[in-house]
Amino acid sequence: MNFVFLCEKYHFEVNLIIEQGNTSTKVAIYAEGNLKASFVYKTFDKSKLKPLFDVYSLDKGIYSTVADVDEDLIAYLKECLSCFIYFDNDVRLPITIKYKTPHTLGKDRIAAVVGAYYLQPNRNILIIDAGTCITYELLEASGSYLGGNISPGMTTRFKALNDYTKKLPLVNEREEVPCWGTCTEDAIRAGVVNGIVLEMNGYIDKAKELYSDVLVFLTGGHSFYFESRLKNSIFADINLVLTGLNRILEYNVEN
Repeated sequence: MNFVFLCEKYHFEVNLIIEQGNTSTKVAIYAEGNLKASFVYKTFDKSKLKPLFDVYSLDKGIYSTVADVDEDLIAYLKECLSCFIYFDNDVRLPITIKYKTPHTLGKDRIAAVVGAYYLQPNRNILIIDAGTCITYELLEASGSYLGGNISPGMTTRFKALNDYTKKLPLVNEREEVPCWGTCTEDAIRAGVVNGIVLEMNGYIDKAKELYSDVLVFLTGGHSFYFESRLKNSIFADINLVLTGLNRILEYNVEN
């Protein structure tokens, strides 16, 4: 867990944002549209929230998960917050979804798109989220989400090569990656990392064919790892999903 020590209680109302992902849970505190603090938990339940309620005057909150829904957590948040939203398919959005199967669309994907549109409204945007999976989302300047693609993330690729072969070792990322591997570990590392870079640059080029002025956002746990490796100018924001969830919360309060 990433922890911030705070000496005094916040006396203004703030938002509680909970994003439960595939491998960890992120909790963030937002006030007036700005991120005030964030925490990461490998394991998470309602007991982790009590210290935050002791420090912050939490008034509104949103809970999003791509894992199993924690009903005890939902009940706790409904009891403790004056306004609580569980992010499901009935929640109103500040963008238009043109996905053919919106009920299957990951809430983290939606939130990333909303976050990008909140930060750069009325712009054509490609959002790349580099996490367990790598997702590519395309948003028109009108606020219409056109759809996107899903690809295995870097760690997922490393694990797959180890799991589905007899002799390939499990490796992880390093800062220095050769163009061509001269040993098996470097060959795997170069193949995975360089392959992802070529993939990302290829999607950016395709998006520019559609919209010459397209903006590119890069987010996710591996966003900073790939930021310097891409040939294109991008906005790197590791908190894009959290910002999107906060915007969805505020949008539903306003409407």
